[in-house]
Amino acid sequence: MLRQAVELHRTGQLDAAEAFYRRALQTQAGQPDALHFLGVLCHQRGRSDEGIRLIRMALRATPLHADAHNNLGNIHKETGELAEAEACYRQALACHGQHHDALSNLALVLETQERFEEALQAYVKLLEEAPQLSLAHYLMGMYLRRHVNEIGDLEQAVACFRDAIRCDASNVRALDALGVTLYMLGRQDEAVGAYRDWLVREPENPVPRHMLAACGGEVAPPRADDAYVREVFDRFAESFDEQLLKNLDYRAPQVLVGALIGVLGVAEGALDVLDAGCGTGLCGPLIRPHARRLDGVDLSGGMLDKARLRGGYDELAVAELTAYLQDHPEAWDVVLSADTLVYFGDLAEVLAATSAALRAGGRVAFTLEAMEGDQDRPVLASSGRYRHARGYVERVLDAAGFVEVSIAPSALRKEVGQPVNGWVVLARKRGHGFG
Repeated sequence: MLRQAVELHRTGQLDAAEAFYRRALQTQAGQPDALHFLGVLCHQRGRSDEGIRLIRMALRATPLHADAHNNLGNIHKETGELAEAEACYRQALACHGQHHDALSNLALVLETQERFEEALQAYVKLLEEAPQLSLAHYLMGMYLRRHVNEIGDLEQAVACFRDAIRCDASNVRALDALGVTLYMLGRQDEAVGAYRDWLVREPENPVPRHMLAACGGEVAPPRADDAYVREVFDRFAESFDEQLLKNLDYRAPQVLVGALIGVLGVAEGALDVLDAGCGTGLCGPLIRPHARRLDGVDLSGGMLDKARLRGGYDELAVAELTAYLQDHPEAWDVVLSADTLVYFGDLAEVLAATSAALRAGGRVAFTLEAMEGDQDRPVLASSGRYRHARGYVERVLDAAGFVEVSIAPSALRKEVGQPVNGWVVLARKRGHGFG
């Protein structure tokens, strides 16, 4: 019965797996493996407190079970209880001195707590203990890339990712990281090679195809494919806030909403607002005081799960932005979009849809990555995001029926320790009404 439960759990059949775990516990009360795995499953289903209780019960019966300590640490880590997670990982290592999952998790938790020297020592120890473990090289490379002090850190990260691929040719995460790091170093031709290699292994994956175009290996599409955006942000959802806010000094929501509030005036909670491409909901708390109703839309269900936990939205929808706007004529007084239109090259259709979704006199506010000069065509940068020239943005806004256009330069994030230059764009829809 327990073997059946584990197989069902492994294949994602969680309802059936839970039923079998509980039947196993009815047959043998307190069976530690059933308690342990049921605890993991409960956490996966959003019942983390129950999961913690069940794994602790299992550990009372088998206190030297390193895997159970490790999984208990994972639940604490994913619920933000970092000190508890650290204690669990250390206990797992006390039970099994070379538990590589526990050691890698300990390193990540130390890094999240900004105990960088201790984290680095843990990553180094993992590499020393498991030099043929692809994950060990990958994690060291990611640590180096997240904490760039000099160009040599990126060069060393490239070497780590190549070693990760050497140890495990199927490690496409390392190929992804290798391509990104090579473009950060300006080594576009080598990045193209990495993405071509990835495509050979996963020909249906939209991520390497988009990034291959971004690095000049294929013709750039007019906008990022929906499948690419969904894949990237679903995968990124768990660590999105931490990575952007802590490691990339991400400021787009604050800068954008600050500029918008400058034209909205005193918060009266009277506006219907759409957060277009809301992600994990970073803009929500900032704009909420002005909103009678606050809606959010995003392609990534994983990101919306995080926005739902953050709260403050009246409705959250998983949808493609242009189609969603087209389906909601004259629905909002304000549409704001922080770092979403960077995945659109041609802005004409999405801004026309935005205009149609706004009431007369309504406001649009969004950020873009800046391109100097007056090119009439956006450029897909090697980051995978599009850059737009001021003149192009002005022309598209005018054609979509917007007036009172303001386009201000601002640094929205950092990359390789350097600011990424962007535009903060505000405009008002023609006609009488709000604004």
